Amino acid sequence: MYAFEYHRPTSVKEAASLAGQAEDMKFLAGGHTLLPTMKLRLAGPANLIDLGQIAELRGIERAGDALTIGAMMKHGEVANSAEVKQAVPALAEMAELIGDPHVRNRGTIGGSIANNDPSADYPAACLALNATIVTNQRKIAADDFFQGIFTTALEEGEIITHVSFPIPSQAAYAKFRNPASRYALVGVFVAKHADGVRVAVTGAGSNGVFRVQEMEQALSANFTPDALNGIVVAEDEMNSDIHADAAYRAHLVGVMARRAVEAATRA
Repeated sequence: MYAFEYHRPTSVKEAASLAGQAEDMKFLAGGHTLLPTMKLRLAGPANLIDLGQIAELRGIERAGDALTIGAMMKHGEVANSAEVKQAVPALAEMAELIGDPHVRNRGTIGGSIANNDPSADYPAACLALNATIVTNQRKIAADDFFQGIFTTALEEGEIITHVSFPIPSQAAYAKFRNPASRYALVGVFVAKHADGVRVAVTGAGSNGVFRVQEMEQALSANFTPDALNGIVVAEDEMNSDIHADAAYRAHLVGVMARRAVEAATRA
């Protein structure tokens, strides 16, 4: 690991000010991606800004038809939150599937979204639930936020403060996990809203998280697993690696989508 200056602000304003002044800086949330890459000297920021002591980045609140979660809330806190379980139980269940207890008690929702790992769970939840990612500068619709593998709409120095999730009438997440890392080989989040169904897939696409419009149209007309009969996801844009080839992942998208719909209709 290369030498760096460590900063520990206590407000979003202070963190943004540090980011504007510091050269070659990175924000630190849970650190599950950043710290290993620093240890391997694949990343060497000169300044590290730890967001862990900023109280305004924490909290979970339901207000009307929306659930708001602070960016520094840990996966385990989301999984165990009574507010999340009541408002969007599928989101709590998804958080419980992330990694292992060590990961769930360190990783944060904001860090996961900002990192946009192609196998992470939260990007699929944000897309399917039609979330709004709120930063210290603006509000960004999930459809506009995720822009490719490890790529988002965030600008340099921009800080995610919280995420707002519209509460669906029905939702579920089905995940086929890598047995070692528990990352999604394929994960499908399905959510039924008043204006239609949204289906988001993680772990499978070569360009990161994506929506499946053909499934959305079929499920908007008939929210049952049978509505997905005959829908095939093309394998030419699927990931292929030592864990699963493109054809297998394409097949799993259909399987996980059916399981998610089945789970949503049972809830």
